[in-house]
Amino acid sequence: MATSFSCSAFAQTTPADDQDIASQISVGVGLGTMYSGLGANVAWTSPTDLKYISAGCTAQKECGLGIGWIKTDLFDSASNKHGMGIYLSKVDEEWQWDVRNVDGRMVYDGQEKDVYGLGLSYTYFMNGINKSGTTAGVSFHATNSDYDDKEIWLQLGYQF
Repeated sequence: MATSFSCSAFAQTTPADDQDIASQISVGVGLGTMYSGLGANVAWTSPTDLKYISAGCTAQKECGLGIGWIKTDLFDSASNKHGMGIYLSKVDEEWQWDVRNVDGRMVYDGQEKDVYGLGLSYTYFMNGINKSGTTAGVSFHATNSDYDDKEIWLQLGYQF
């Protein structure tokens, strides 16, 4: 009696498969919401959308992370250069002060607070959302800030 055994459960990737996976991952650098200020992102792209995680700084010691999703087929599916997006990101820091009277003396307690923005963006991809090239855009976000709770940012960067 002959017994045959085959082990094909372990798939092998070919160089073509590796190229397809690599073409779906993009790294970008720039200034704006896609980059959490001045910073960089790692993005997963398709012909019509881009999902990203970003890290950057809005000031010398005000750095943080962000996430976002941009789609180009919301209004005109014939072009993948015009993207509308949504994002959540750390956009600032601010100080909160608590003033109280302790035994006739005024005591000031300060605490630093992270400010997060949730917003909408428009991004123009010079060569298309899934190709390397320059990006430019504008975004509007609302924040949890006690002072400036709405902001508009401009964006300029390059996705590799």
